[in-house]
Amino acid sequence: MAEVDVNRLKWKILEIVQKFFEKHFSENAPDLEKRFTRQYDSLLRQYESENPSERSRVHHLIKEFKPALSSVIEPGENFDRLLGEVSPVLNAALSRAEQSNIQASIRTQESSKPHSIPKDRVYASYDQPENLNLVSVGIDIGSSTSHLVFSRLALKRERSFLNPSNRFILTDRELIYESEIIFTPLLNRTTIDIEAIVEFCKEEYKKAGITPEMVETGAVIVTGETAKKANAAEIVKRLSSESGKFVSAAAGPNYESILGAMGSGIVALSSETNRTILHADIGGGTSNLAIASNGNVLTTSCINVGGRLLGIDSGFKIWRIDEPTNFVMNELGMEYKIGDIIPEDDVRSIAREYAQALVEVMSGPARSRIAKELMMTEDLDFSRPIDEFSFSGGVAEIYYGSEETFDDIGRYLAEEIKGLVDELGLPIIKPENLIRATVIGAGAFTLSVSGSTCYFDKSIEFPISNIPIIPVNVTKENYSSDIVKKEIKRAFTKFDMKEGEDLIGLYFKDSLYRSYSWLQEFVRAIENSLPKSVSSKKMIILLFESDIGKMVGLMIRRETSIQHNLICLDELFLEEGDWIDIGAPLSSGQVFPVTVKSLVFNQNKEYS
Repeated sequence: MAEVDVNRLKWKILEIVQKFFEKHFSENAPDLEKRFTRQYDSLLRQYESENPSERSRVHHLIKEFKPALSSVIEPGENFDRLLGEVSPVLNAALSRAEQSNIQASIRTQESSKPHSIPKDRVYASYDQPENLNLVSVGIDIGSSTSHLVFSRLALKRERSFLNPSNRFILTDRELIYESEIIFTPLLNRTTIDIEAIVEFCKEEYKKAGITPEMVETGAVIVTGETAKKANAAEIVKRLSSESGKFVSAAAGPNYESILGAMGSGIVALSSETNRTILHADIGGGTSNLAIASNGNVLTTSCINVGGRLLGIDSGFKIWRIDEPTNFVMNELGMEYKIGDIIPEDDVRSIAREYAQALVEVMSGPARSRIAKELMMTEDLDFSRPIDEFSFSGGVAEIYYGSEETFDDIGRYLAEEIKGLVDELGLPIIKPENLIRATVIGAGAFTLSVSGSTCYFDKSIEFPISNIPIIPVNVTKENYSSDIVKKEIKRAFTKFDMKEGEDLIGLYFKDSLYRSYSWLQEFVRAIENSLPKSVSSKKMIILLFESDIGKMVGLMIRRETSIQHNLICLDELFLEEGDWIDIGAPLSSGQVFPVTVKSLVFNQNKEYS
């Protein structure tokens, strides 16, 4: 097989780009081509000192194409179309480069070990995918209702221009069972009835014909006002431990906003339409907001607006009052308590205040006293114009036409929101999923998968749960062994963690790898930075965005005294404030399921 001519490949790429710009950008084409070429060359020059192999140079051409292109045209229809034109050329080059490398290895092995490898062995090209299928559960314990769903997740590993790292990509989510929806059982105003929830889940597993042993991933999340209950953490811990092999316990208003937007289908829709959509999941206790664009969630927020914050029966007798409603009633000069009969006009006045607060924060930052007091998080970032708005959650069912009522103010809230939206002329669309949006998000969108170049000590027991992520500020620009030690110490201090005592994940975001000698220096710096962990044989978890996990792990074993209790995962995209769970390796130990989550339980707040 002929080796790849890297220079010819590069000129072929530039030729495709030039013709595309001329066809789609007319008079701007020469400037765009010049800027792209300059940026592409600049990005490729960073590898010159490595004296890379031909195979590595092909990888560099692929890796830096999208960053160079995004510097001259915005992601969107033309961006995706150009990727589609370049993709076949780069995929073919990838396959040739890899097979050439494999055959070189075969020749070396055959020369030293005759007949050790069959002559007719077939080697997979990048066009041959490997598939994984997982059963996932999502369990949502909400302010009004609780329910669960089972999904089948399909993961495919296909080496290509769009996936040069050989990692598994989640390609399909199939909903295979939806449970009944029950009112969340409470023992009293502050306590969830855990046994009733557990029994409900067991019955739904039986109805679905699924056992916990069959469930390989998923998440349990408590949402809205339920996340403020005294035993909220206990319920998610109990359910996650009894629901399957790798089912994570999660909580947090911003995290819930992401799951609601993804589970509703709005995030995927934003990718298909290239529209920026503001989505509000309106539940029983909170409304979770997210702005999605081009398939990504850009910003999230949460406000205490929900249909279950005031419970009234058909005769307008109050059976539930949550703290946000006490605050709103006080602002309106009302005084009601549980057991009172409240006039319908007052019910509507309360619902109107909630609706005004919600629409206010959907249109910009909270300005009024009521909206500011009801906010659970920071405001949304409105730096990008909004094209469309959408709703999900139980109140959204009523907004879009359902006639159901739930002995609360949900119907009044939906009507008031609709009146304000119509008055403002906001462009509203209806998402694919409404009341089940968050639970679908928990079951189908919480799973991440590591890269396939990871390292782990096989004596480690999985899953490893609730690992706080601590980013380490080490970059190519500031790198030295002393900086590694200094920044790891600073990271522990910043997060009030103690080295040698707390189990954490040290995360290196920058692509640091330079050479073999660099790797030796880096792993020794890691050892010197973690003296107490090393001496006490505390588990060491190293996480990387670039695909160097296995190299780092093997070099640590070779060059340091760290011989056990080590795990190095790569190709993970994490942020400060994230927590992760790591499941047992999949695909013969090649990759790890990882849940990136929040564990910030909602707190009761004092209203001024």
